[in-house]
Amino acid sequence: MSISPGPLFGSGHRIINCFVLFSFCFIYVLSMAPAKLSLLRFLSAELTRGYFLEHNEAKYTERRERVYTCMRIPRELEKLMVFGIFLCLDAFLYVFTLLPLRVFLALFRLFTLPCYGLRDRRLLQPAQVCDILKGVILVICYFMMHYVDYSMMYHLIRGQSVIKLYIIYNMLEVADRLFSSFGQDILDALYWTATEPKERKRAHIGVIPHFFMAVLYVFLHAILIMVQATTLNVAFNSHNKSLLTIMMSNNFVEIKGSVFKKFEKNNLFQMSNSDIKERFTNYVLLLIVCLRNMEQFSWNPDHLWVLFPDVCMVIASETAVDIVKHAFITKFNDITADVYSEYRASLAFDLVSSRQKNAYTDYSDSVARRMGFIPLPLAVLLIRVVTSSIKVQGVLSYACVILFYFGLISLKILNSIVLLGKSCQYVKEAKMEDKLFNSPPASAPGKPPNKSQNKCKPSQGTFEENLSASVTSQPVHPKENVIPLLVASSSDQFLTTPDGDEKDITQESSELKHRSAKKDLLEVDRFTICGNRID
Repeated sequence: MSISPGPLFGSGHRIINCFVLFSFCFIYVLSMAPAKLSLLRFLSAELTRGYFLEHNEAKYTERRERVYTCMRIPRELEKLMVFGIFLCLDAFLYVFTLLPLRVFLALFRLFTLPCYGLRDRRLLQPAQVCDILKGVILVICYFMMHYVDYSMMYHLIRGQSVIKLYIIYNMLEVADRLFSSFGQDILDALYWTATEPKERKRAHIGVIPHFFMAVLYVFLHAILIMVQATTLNVAFNSHNKSLLTIMMSNNFVEIKGSVFKKFEKNNLFQMSNSDIKERFTNYVLLLIVCLRNMEQFSWNPDHLWVLFPDVCMVIASETAVDIVKHAFITKFNDITADVYSEYRASLAFDLVSSRQKNAYTDYSDSVARRMGFIPLPLAVLLIRVVTSSIKVQGVLSYACVILFYFGLISLKILNSIVLLGKSCQYVKEAKMEDKLFNSPPASAPGKPPNKSQNKCKPSQGTFEENLSASVTSQPVHPKENVIPLLVASSSDQFLTTPDGDEKDITQESSELKHRSAKKDLLEVDRFTICGNRID
C-alpha cells in the first residue's frame, strides 16, 4: 500500500525544483556573458581585494589617540579627584580644629584691647571678625539643630513607599545644589558687610539682617543634608535593598544628561569641581549613616562588616559614573586628558595664593566658591550626630575627647603641609608662580591693571623663599580707598564666552595666549553659575 503525498507537499517539491532549475540557468547565462560580468570574477574580487590604512594615516592616528585618551582619563581624573577631596577635607577639618582657636584668639584680643590702649582704628582685623561670625553661626545653628528629632525623621521617611523616597532623594539633590549656589553669596555678603570700611556711603541693609540670613541658611541647609542622610540610612536598612539599588542606578542617569551636551574646557572644569564636592559630601553622609547604625547596634564591630558591602557599592558606583561621564565628554568634545593637570594646577593656585600677604579671602571660602562646597552646614550636622550618638561621661571619656581633638589638629596640620608642598609643585609645573606675588589690582572692575604692577616678577629659583616668607608673615592692612578683589571678579562674564573668543589679541605669541587662557581659568570660581551651561 503506497501513500501519495498531499497536494501541498507535492507543490512544495515542484517549487524547489523550479528554483534549482532557474539557478542553473542563471549561472549558465552569466558564464556565457562577457568577462566583466562574470560571477566567478566578482566572487574572486570580493575574496581577494585589499586596502591600505596608510593612505589615511592622519585619520587612524587620531582614532588611536582617542583610545589612548580614554584610557588615560581614569588615571588623570582620579588624581584630580584625590587632590580635590583632600582640599575639601582640609577646609572641613579647619572648622573643627583651627577655627575654634582663631575665635578664642579674636575674643581674647577683643576683651584685652582696653588694657593696652586703642592703637589701631579697628578693634579687630577683618579676618578675626569673619572668624567670630563663623563661630557664632556654628554655635547658634548647633543649638537650633537640637529641636530637630532625627529618630522621628527616620521613622517618618521609612514609612514612605520606595518610589516616593526615590523622588524625594532626587529633589534633595537638586535642592542641595541650589542651596550651595546661593549660600556662599549670603556668607560673602555678611563678611563684606561686617568688614567694609565705615567711611563709605552705606549701601546695605545692615550687619544684623545679613547675620540672621546666614544663620537661617546654614540651619536650613543642615536640615536638608540631614534628610539626605536619613534617606540613605533608610536605603541601607531596607531588607531587599531595592531603594539603594534604585538610588545607585540614578547615578547612571547622570551620564545621559551630561555626555551628549557640548562642553568647553571651562564648563568641564566646573563639572569636575562639582563632582569633587559631591563625592566628598557622599563620604561624609556615609560616615553619618555608619555612626547612626553603629549606635543602634550598641557599637558592635560585627555590624560594621554588614554595612561594608553597601558602602563599597555606593563608592564604586559613584566612581564608575564619574569615569564614564568624563571619558565620553572628553571624547565627544575633543578634549585631551592633559586638561585635568591644568585643573589641578588651578586648585593648587588657590591654596598657595591663600597663604600670601595680599590674600583677600580665607582658603575655606575659596574652596566654597570654587567647588560649591560649604563646610559650615555639614559641620553642624556632623557635630549634632556625633554628640547625640556618643555619650561622654567620666574623666576618662573627656581625656579621650581631648586626645581625639589633638589628633584632629595633627591630621589637619599634616594634611595642610602635604597639600601646600604638592600645590607648590603643581604651580611650578604649570609656570604660574609669577602670578602669586603680583599685588591685587586697585582699578575699577572691568578695567585692566596698570602695566607697572606686573614689572617685578620673581625668578624660578626664589619661588620657595618668597613663598615661605609670605606664609610666615602677617597680612598687610590695605588702604581704605582700595577696592577689594572680591567685588572685582569677572568670572560671570568669562563663563559665557567660548574658548575661541577669550582674547582678541592677535599680536601676542602662542606662549602668552596659553598663559592668558590659564589666567581666565583661574577666574572660573563661581558655583553660582550652572556648571554645564553653554550660551
